[in-house]
Amino acid sequence: MLSENTRAQLLRCPVSAITTVLTRLGLARAFMTDVRAISRDQPQLVGQAFTLRTIPAREDIDTAAAFGRPDSVQRKAFETCPPGFVLVIDARGDTRAACGGDMLLTRLQQRGCAGVVTDGGFRDVSQIAKLNFPAFLRAPASPPTFLAHHPVEVDAPIACGGVAIYPGDVIVGDGDGVVVIPLARVAEVAEAAVLIVEYDEFVEHELRRGRSLMDLYPVTSQSQVDYDRWRTQRLERVADAR
Repeated sequence: MLSENTRAQLLRCPVSAITTVLTRLGLARAFMTDVRAISRDQPQLVGQAFTLRTIPAREDIDTAAAFGRPDSVQRKAFETCPPGFVLVIDARGDTRAACGGDMLLTRLQQRGCAGVVTDGGFRDVSQIAKLNFPAFLRAPASPPTFLAHHPVEVDAPIACGGVAIYPGDVIVGDGDGVVVIPLARVAEVAEAAVLIVEYDEFVEHELRRGRSLMDLYPVTSQSQVDYDRWRTQRLERVADAR
């Protein structure tokens, strides 16, 4: 499981820092293609993956009546995604019909889920944006689900945005998009990403003082010494304030 300490670390880290760490670890195919936040103001997304896989719809099976059945796989996914988890929907990149709308996403939010991601579309996007709930999609899609998608399976390996997703993988999303971290590597990735964030804060401080980027990035032996001093002084100021 994702520990609270690691979750807190990831909430400090932009997707850009995480993708840098994953690339260094040889995991370069972890960033979803053409998947973006539904609202620029929504909270950062961090949580483990609970998955829903779809296949193309077929007219004799996929109807409005089928969606309303008690054994609907789509409804099961929204009702059983565990609190704190992210519902990740494999829509095969197809945005001809929605994977859900504001009612289903409101249900996820009220159940305590961390967010939702699809490489397809959602309907009611203006209402979803008002939920202040992390939601990521390829594009808005107004037509109902059964016109393009047949949900077939939950909590199994899927693809989303060109990335392999295994149940329990850790999903992080922000204004840059969505990245996937294997659960077995998440503590390592989070710790390394926090170091990047802290060094980037130092770089921004120095750039505002007029220092050349050439002296700062990538890190040099001198900038590492300067960063260590800056970090120590900042920690001392925090300790004094307490």
